[in-house]
Amino acid sequence: MNRRHLIAAAVSGSLLLAACGKETPSTPAAAAPDAAKAAPSAVNIAAIEAEAKGFTVGSAMSVRTVYVFFDAQCPHCAVLWKFAKPLKSQAKFVWIPVRILNDASESQGAAILAAKDPVQAMDDHEASMAAKGGGISAMEKLEEQRAQVKKNTQLFNKFGFASIPSIVAMNAKTNTLVTHEGALPTAELAAFLGLQAPAAQ
Repeated sequence: MNRRHLIAAAVSGSLLLAACGKETPSTPAAAAPDAAKAAPSAVNIAAIEAEAKGFTVGSAMSVRTVYVFFDAQCPHCAVLWKFAKPLKSQAKFVWIPVRILNDASESQGAAILAAKDPVQAMDDHEASMAAKGGGISAMEKLEEQRAQVKKNTQLFNKFGFASIPSIVAMNAKTNTLVTHEGALPTAELAAFLGLQAPAAQ
């Protein structure tokens, strides 16, 4: 894994920020199901808007949109979830669940999509994961949402991403497409997206 993606974060002590994927030694991840055999397609925001489905954090009317492919079982996605929150007043974050790590990834991603308040469901899920509670439970079969998670995963694979979280956005300053695999602390995430870093607390 690229060393520049590894940064320290104070989350219950020292947590190594990286990405969940086949190259993360501490996370027993497997290749996503239905992984594309052909050469990866260029990352395309139009394709994400047409084919993927997620839930929105921040103002739905924001002119800036940041897409985040995440796995509900991925600890690095949980770190990014926390560090992206201070930027939600500057951009709309669309969190797109995929199934990369295990079967729970699909069922929990589907449950979050189906929730009346997906943001609260995600908060509850991450709190449960942090407390070793296993995360959110799907009370129904949620076939429609499961199918959407599978579709999201197919698009993720089509783009050739190797790990999660994977971020896709147009940089607000340069108006160029940017992608990143792995978590970033708030200040670095703001710089990557061309946003203003929030004042230190």
